[in-house]
Amino acid sequence: MAMLNFNRPADYLDAAREMAKTGRPTLARLLAEEAADRTADTTEADRIRAEFNANSLRQED
Repeated sequence: MAMLNFNRPADYLDAAREMAKTGRPTLARLLAEEAADRTADTTEADRIRAEFNANSLRQED
């Protein structure tokens, strides 16, 4: 089994798209949020969040 590395926002975004494609919208949204958080460009981060437009499931303090 190949080991996946999550070093870049694109890695999280690729995984999010794969999860969405395989019927895992909750995991897709969480991965997309992580990709957006790791993206320096706020316009791009907003675009990522809009692509996965379900409500956030994160629990923030």
